[in-house]
Amino acid sequence: MSADEASAEFRDFFERHHAGLSRLAYLLTGEPDAADDLAADAMVALWHRWPEVRQVDSPLAYARGTVANLARERVRAAVRERRRIRLFWSRGSEPVHGPDVATVVTVRAALERLPFRKRACVVLRYAFDLPEKEVAQVLGIAVGTVKSQTSKGVAELRRLLGPTAAEQLVVRSSR
Repeated sequence: MSADEASAEFRDFFERHHAGLSRLAYLLTGEPDAADDLAADAMVALWHRWPEVRQVDSPLAYARGTVANLARERVRAAVRERRRIRLFWSRGSEPVHGPDVATVVTVRAALERLPFRKRACVVLRYAFDLPEKEVAQVLGIAVGTVKSQTSKGVAELRRLLGPTAAEQLVVRSSR
């Protein structure tokens, strides 16, 4: 099949099924604005794999599966975001008496030098005192990854701040 024929075949498939795929996305997500985006993203994915997709028993079923997977990813991302927001707002502000401004600045500078994932693990574990399982849920990563990233992050903080200062921060924040 020539490229022009494949293009015409895909265009026909798009015109016949885009609206239905968009409806499917809407029913799966409940978000009218996202529905067209998800259907379009699915069509782009299909276009990139059209030579294989057109060979399957039901290209429409394949397209519906693609939309369902994209919708699932979107819903999961929204759930993770809501959990993060709920976690952020659920923590009451605790009064802090006389912070050592120089230490705060030094610790923040050291934290900023950590890669994001290590920094997030260390902050959530020690500043927010979350268990590893909850940190994993918040960040959408495995508990083992939380353990290793936290360990590596603390090791880097020890190197940056000195072992005594890092240990005092970890002990003080876990009380």
